[in-house]
Amino acid sequence: MTFHTDTAYQALLPHFHERVRPEEPLARHSTFGVGGPADLWVVVETRNELIGLVTMCAERHWPLLILGNGSNSLFADAGVRGIVARVAFSSYQLEQEGPQSALLIADAGVNWPRLTYELTKQGWGGLTFGVGIPGTLGGALVSNAGAHNHEIGEVVEWIEILDARGADESLQEFSLPLIRRYQHDELDLSYRSSRFRAQRRVRFDDAGHARAASRQLIEPPEMILQLGLHVMRTEPGRLSSLLATYKQERERSEPAHPRRGSVFQDASEEQASLLLAQVGMAGKTMGQAQMARDNPNYLLNLGGARASDMMALIEEAHHRVLERFSLDLQLDVALLGEWEPRGEQP
Repeated sequence: MTFHTDTAYQALLPHFHERVRPEEPLARHSTFGVGGPADLWVVVETRNELIGLVTMCAERHWPLLILGNGSNSLFADAGVRGIVARVAFSSYQLEQEGPQSALLIADAGVNWPRLTYELTKQGWGGLTFGVGIPGTLGGALVSNAGAHNHEIGEVVEWIEILDARGADESLQEFSLPLIRRYQHDELDLSYRSSRFRAQRRVRFDDAGHARAASRQLIEPPEMILQLGLHVMRTEPGRLSSLLATYKQERERSEPAHPRRGSVFQDASEEQASLLLAQVGMAGKTMGQAQMARDNPNYLLNLGGARASDMMALIEEAHHRVLERFSLDLQLDVALLGEWEPRGEQP
């Protein structure tokens, strides 16, 4: 079914008012600062709004892309067709399970670094290692993000998701989205991966070009709504000291520029940054995009960079490491939007 921006805009306007905007530049919503426009941009402030939007798009066959805060999302220069919605509900509550432990029930849109400071003041530990990880808890769970020898999967007990897999246009039978709960053991957690990351894996073809997974009508088909996380009672002074230590370690290992997120996952026992440095990618520049000199596993926008410049650097870096070390580095960046396949351009 053809997507008509004006029709969708008029249908969404009574529900979202000034929170729905046509032709929104996605560069404003990506930590890389690149990307063309979304046909329609919507900010979703409640769980019920998200469920209603997904249901409407499924019923009317409107393409919908759901985002957190755009951390490590690389939007194509051509932008995204259809509707792009940012999840902006971010409340949490603590349910104490005993004198020394509690269950933190948090919306997927909760900002992880901000949460660590709030929990520190209250004397709750367990998530402190994420102070330097930009993004939301929902996004962190997708990639099983971690730092300082810890990862979010260690503290997740369960999650609730909105399952829109029944809205796939390729299916003969259509079903409305429904809410499911997954327990820890159902999440397929591993190093920097989960069942949700596997659905979006970027592959490199034989010619060395990055190929994102085919886009579905509702993307992602399983959307994280809420997480149940185990936290422990910890002396606030000790947590504050840990926060300071973690921040110092992160600042030493990352470029001094604003954080854009790592490009590749570390390969087994090898740090991706060291491999990239050994193949000459440190400081490598294309257009206004650059692999950082002090840590080439970070992409920098020097001002006015294009997504195609960043993609060219990514593919060059992957090719050099594969050629020299026979290592197929896995991309740590989500490729979103209308990417014209490289190697097939006119």
